[in-house]
Amino acid sequence: MTNHPTPEAGLRFSTKAGTLAALRGVVRGAGILPLARFTVTQWRTDPVAWMARIVQEAGPPPWIVRSSCGREDSARASHAGAFLSLLHVPLEGVGEAVERVIAAYGASTPDDEVLIQPMLQGVVRSGVAFSHDPNTCAPYRVVNWAEGEDTATVTGGMGGRTWQQAALSPHGPPASLAGVLALIEELLALFDGVPLDCEFAVTDAGAGERLWLLQARPLILARAPESEGGQAARLRRVEEKVSRGMGSHPFLIGRRTVYGVMPDWNPAEIIGVRPKPLALSLYRELITDAVWAYQRHNYGYRNLRSFPLMPNFFGLPYIDVRLSFNSFIPADLDEGLAGRLVDYYIDRLLAEPSLHDKVEFEIVFSCYTLDLPERLERLTGAGFSGQDRERIAVSLRKLTNRIIHPTEGLWRQDAAKLATLQARREELYLATANPLERIYWLLEDAKRYGTLPFAGLARAGFIAVQMLKSLVAVGIFGGEEYDAFLGGVSTVSGQLARDRALLDRTSFLARYGHLRPGTYDILSPRYDEAPDLYFDWSRRPPAPEPVKPFSVTLPQMRELVKRLEGHGLLADPVGLFDFLQAGIELRELAKFHFSRNLSDTLALVAECGAGWGFSREEMAFCDIGVFRELYVATADPEMLLARSIEQGRARYRDALALSLPPVIAGPEDVWGFEWPESAPNFITHKQVIAPTTGCEARERLAGAVVCIPNADPGFDWLFAHPIAGLITAWGGVNSHMAIRAGELGLPAVIGAGEVKYRRWSGARRILLDCASRRVEVLS
Repeated sequence: MTNHPTPEAGLRFSTKAGTLAALRGVVRGAGILPLARFTVTQWRTDPVAWMARIVQEAGPPPWIVRSSCGREDSARASHAGAFLSLLHVPLEGVGEAVERVIAAYGASTPDDEVLIQPMLQGVVRSGVAFSHDPNTCAPYRVVNWAEGEDTATVTGGMGGRTWQQAALSPHGPPASLAGVLALIEELLALFDGVPLDCEFAVTDAGAGERLWLLQARPLILARAPESEGGQAARLRRVEEKVSRGMGSHPFLIGRRTVYGVMPDWNPAEIIGVRPKPLALSLYRELITDAVWAYQRHNYGYRNLRSFPLMPNFFGLPYIDVRLSFNSFIPADLDEGLAGRLVDYYIDRLLAEPSLHDKVEFEIVFSCYTLDLPERLERLTGAGFSGQDRERIAVSLRKLTNRIIHPTEGLWRQDAAKLATLQARREELYLATANPLERIYWLLEDAKRYGTLPFAGLARAGFIAVQMLKSLVAVGIFGGEEYDAFLGGVSTVSGQLARDRALLDRTSFLARYGHLRPGTYDILSPRYDEAPDLYFDWSRRPPAPEPVKPFSVTLPQMRELVKRLEGHGLLADPVGLFDFLQAGIELRELAKFHFSRNLSDTLALVAECGAGWGFSREEMAFCDIGVFRELYVATADPEMLLARSIEQGRARYRDALALSLPPVIAGPEDVWGFEWPESAPNFITHKQVIAPTTGCEARERLAGAVVCIPNADPGFDWLFAHPIAGLITAWGGVNSHMAIRAGELGLPAVIGAGEVKYRRWSGARRILLDCASRRVEVLS
């Protein structure tokens, strides 16, 4: 879309009433209701005369009596929603309504106005539209709307749907929003391109829909927006990359791909949707460039080595979902059946994109469980025969038996590598290695003895949870027993809470000091770098209740023996429960150990940077590859770092200006998309009513539902405080925080998604009802 200047171009914003009055008869793309406007002075001078003029100028009641204060809608601050508007006001109530609106101004000035208009009838859609995205300050047209009569759904912060589209998008919006987007372009032309937002409503009295403009005001942005041409040039490059990725590949099965921020190694949860370049490069180095595929192949899946799992679009990391789905196919499954299975997985995700953070539980068949034959039945409708399903089951059974075998399970070999990682780290620190040498070997060891076994133990952890869920599905366990089993698991995080109550400050930090919220973020202080930021050392918290041992009944054991034998699984009940517990516990332990190498690396990177004259803030923009180069080659460190930081800053500026959907289903999604409502993961079956808070104000944590962006283990310090619940924007059903919340019996919503997270974290008080899978904003 392009701005087309009109003869009326050059309008200036004034008050709410003044702007609407100036636009009446000028704006062509929408109607503006009749209006009566008067100043506080005019009303005080002769209210009786103005009562008569209201009927004359605004038409018959009922009316909406609206604020039009001089402090609203200015070029410096909008004060949106700060003042009072009263709906459905009858003739006899208009005087009182005007007085209430004026009283809400507080210290009003004589020039402050009141605006009165007729109530719209037959509203079918309403909302707010922006010429620029307030978050990125980029020229994205953003429409937040709700279907139905209630015009306060969106403006009152109660949700609604959101469409976002680049200014010069070659693709049109949904037909129902085309008029709103055209109205934004017209208003931009009238106000000389000044960023703006407007409120609108659509009515339908039976003769077709009509768009109404209810308000227009300047949009206050944190920084100057980039040009529409600059945005379009960037998006064309992203579109080209997505288009190339959507084609066939000689070494992959499946017709096409999809990109997502949460499938598989879920970068949105671990490093965020817009990580700084150092964090992004570290995540690639330690996991997504090579380690992920190496370990998955070791566990019996297809060989995808040399395939980077996580492309990025100007710094926004995504998972190549076709590649991920390829890696969940057993290596011995024939190509034809495997290809059809990958295509089925992708089609299922496209049909239900809200499952993007649950692909391994809701879409993919990655292991054999006690309910697998029943789950495979859903393939029947997609054209898979009984023989196809049996071949899939046989392959998955063979693969699963290799992993869960009571004495030779692959997870046992990976668990043993963690001791090697710890021993080599201690040996490295005893040696006289310089910081560059330590950075190099900390990262190399983190890959070989840390993230490589962690990837295997994470696979075991996923299988453990799927197997546990299948015990519920076949009726051996109930939901309460599922929760009780998780509550009996002893993780590093649980031990941290116990040690916080038992150990002195020095001993506690010696054990846990390397942890930090944002495991890959150099700007996030370690526990031992800012201990007072995370903990109140003036008082020791009470010791958590001991972990309750989990037990099963004799009939459950007999039924489990029968099921395991009937399905051809090699584990006996004792061995299976040993695996279930170890799979969950060891995944967290592996993360704890490799994150020490990573955290020490970040500390050394900051130390080296300071020695060469660079701050931590600057070092966040460098690429970790610079330190490999400085270790291997003779080079000028200041020059290399300065160049890397400069390039990183430029890439990060691009990332800040770019907005993409959580799931990219096609090249056109790069230009415009509707923000999806996610299907969050509810942990436990508990309910709580509590205030909400972020993690910044420690004094507000007690008794609150804490809202954090991702389910990073560095936020474990929160559990040393008596919080009432937890909400994260990103995170899967098997993420660290999901396991931790289940272990503590803490009501939690993991992976709310960006739309719901903004709504819930912005509330003052909420009802969190996990059993009913419901969150209600109370205030």
